[in-house]
Amino acid sequence: MKATSRPLEAYTDAPIDLNDVAGDDGVLFVRGGSGLAGRGIAARIPVDEAAGVLRSIQHDSTVEHAAPVAIGAVPFAPGSAAELLIPAVTVVKRGEQAWVTVIDGSDIEGALAPPPEPVPAAPEWSITPVVEVNRYLKAVAAARNAVRSGRLTKAVVARPILVEASEPISIHAVLRRLRATFSSSYRFSVDGFVGASPELLVEVDGAVIRSHPLAGTTPRTGDVDNDARLAAELQASKKNQIEHRVVIDDVHDRLLPYVSYLDWEPEPSVVTVANVQHLGTRMEGRLSQPGPSAVELVRALTPTPALGGHPRDAALELIERVEGFERGRYGGAVGWVDARGDGTWAVSIRCAEFTDNRRSARLVAGGGIVADSEPLAELAETQAKFQAMLSAIIRP
Repeated sequence: MKATSRPLEAYTDAPIDLNDVAGDDGVLFVRGGSGLAGRGIAARIPVDEAAGVLRSIQHDSTVEHAAPVAIGAVPFAPGSAAELLIPAVTVVKRGEQAWVTVIDGSDIEGALAPPPEPVPAAPEWSITPVVEVNRYLKAVAAARNAVRSGRLTKAVVARPILVEASEPISIHAVLRRLRATFSSSYRFSVDGFVGASPELLVEVDGAVIRSHPLAGTTPRTGDVDNDARLAAELQASKKNQIEHRVVIDDVHDRLLPYVSYLDWEPEPSVVTVANVQHLGTRMEGRLSQPGPSAVELVRALTPTPALGGHPRDAALELIERVEGFERGRYGGAVGWVDARGDGTWAVSIRCAEFTDNRRSARLVAGGGIVADSEPLAELAETQAKFQAMLSAIIRP
């Protein structure tokens, strides 16, 4: 393969919206106004071979930071096979810079052309649990008992629901709604997997590595005083502090073999998104040289205790035994890697997996279970988390 990268202004003076580049069938990974979008598929490659394949591409570039990229998702189950795709045309926005990378002379004009306006939401919907609520409540109780007995420190129990529509669902419209409500989250779309994750799993930028684990959740009501009270209760909650500390310690320990140093905030802060508030701790360090690629670090970290539990193997065994469904891409990671090994990956939460005909989508939400967890409270937390994608899919 051969790639050419040029400034966006070499192709158009018109403003380009990355959501519109992705449309219904393209790819997207963006936070705020920075990120990438692509059209067409130049190649699909195994995730663990991505950095090597990208380095082998002959690249003609007049843009300092440009490099061929691949985008995709890594499933929840450790070591699962996964593919990334190399878009035929990729539009990248990073700060004040914007450029286009084209593989083998693909159609730039078509990729940058304004897409049709997305269709309104379907007039009729149904929402049904994939796993019965009673089974979920029993799974939470089983996880809590495992923690109380000392077999686990934490386990994350999730449940899926199915949204079905009378007409095909426009992913383009969903992406626009997510941008309006969750602009500070990592919004993504790849192969029917769409979402807005607030959690940075890992970012590699040269020798710098960053992570922003989240664990511990409370609702957001929209009332300033009430939300401030809930945030204070979240920070004071022993249950949520324990849940958060388990995640931070695990991410720290898994990154240490790859870094020369790693710093983190001494106390978690409250991270607010449209529908919920989380405890979060920012981490930043410097990679040892030669440094690993972003994909290698994704493999080392996935799944984090924020989605699996601790100890990892015992928590995963319990999850498989009690949940009653296959998580697939939920709880894994989604993001991109380039030919230098740089990349940004988010934890795959607040997401939906659409069927090929776009008439249905599976949503999954879960929460961390510790000794003080109550099943009905955990059920309420999943209902709050579902609202992120439900509002984007169903809202007219």
